[in-house]
Amino acid sequence: MAVRLDGQVALVTGAGRGLGRAYAIDLAKHGAKVVVNDFGGSVSGEGADDSPAQQVVNEIKAMGGDAIANGGDVGSYDDCYNMVKQAMDTWGRLDVIVANAGILRDLALHNMSENDWDLVVRVHLKQCYNLLRHAWPVFRQQAYGRVVMATSSSGLVGNFGQANYGAAKAGMLGLMNVAKIEGEKYNIMVNLISPGAMTRMTENLMAGRGEDVEERKQTSAPEHVAPAVTYMASPNCTVSGICIDANGGRYGRSQMVRTVGVSYDPHEFKDADWFESQFDKICDMTGATEPWSMRETRQQHYAAKG
Repeated sequence: MAVRLDGQVALVTGAGRGLGRAYAIDLAKHGAKVVVNDFGGSVSGEGADDSPAQQVVNEIKAMGGDAIANGGDVGSYDDCYNMVKQAMDTWGRLDVIVANAGILRDLALHNMSENDWDLVVRVHLKQCYNLLRHAWPVFRQQAYGRVVMATSSSGLVGNFGQANYGAAKAGMLGLMNVAKIEGEKYNIMVNLISPGAMTRMTENLMAGRGEDVEERKQTSAPEHVAPAVTYMASPNCTVSGICIDANGGRYGRSQMVRTVGVSYDPHEFKDADWFESQFDKICDMTGATEPWSMRETRQQHYAAKG
């Protein structure tokens, strides 16, 4: 079945430039009406500018789609409420949340101020809580919703100088794991995208590594990531709790797994020497499974659903 979002409404944050813009335009191409949110600040979060969001709205309308601009701050609980309200007031529904907005305050941990930490966590992780908290009653009432949150390999794997960013991005994994369970009976699917793309947030990093920036603008264009987001935002996506890696030339999946481990009689207490003797077996990935919850694996869960 072709991927379509006709009659649906999507809210995309950080959609004035880069990845968010690519998501908003691709969703519109597939039939969605789009709330284009962008605070319009710098990469590090300073300033505000309404024009990037409006420019994307203009692009969508020029190709025959429907969109409205929103300049709200994703770190603000009230602004996120108003984003949801704007969608409901304009079109009477909201079907999709794409939590994409972000900033960078890269510093080695020993140089990172409390403010650098708080601002990045606020924009990335609190954004996701704000949006889900306000959209959730709408999704529950209509028994439908799709959420895509933008995580990063910086959190899933790690990257020097990004403790604040990595912690916020990894926090989205925990949020997804709970929201997928709470939303399942209401047909709310919650997934992650871990994108790799040439944007204003990454251009200097790539140039600093001596990469060919012009070549990367094509091979790592945000448009390579957009198809994965559009699919996960559509009715065609009926799985929840997964993380898709997307970059120019590759799509994949990242997943936390649980090893078989080593069992022992819990009526006995073991010491650290015993633990050391079993450490390799405890960490052996052979036969590892994907957890759905504390009680069952993903395979068990979906098998029970039929």
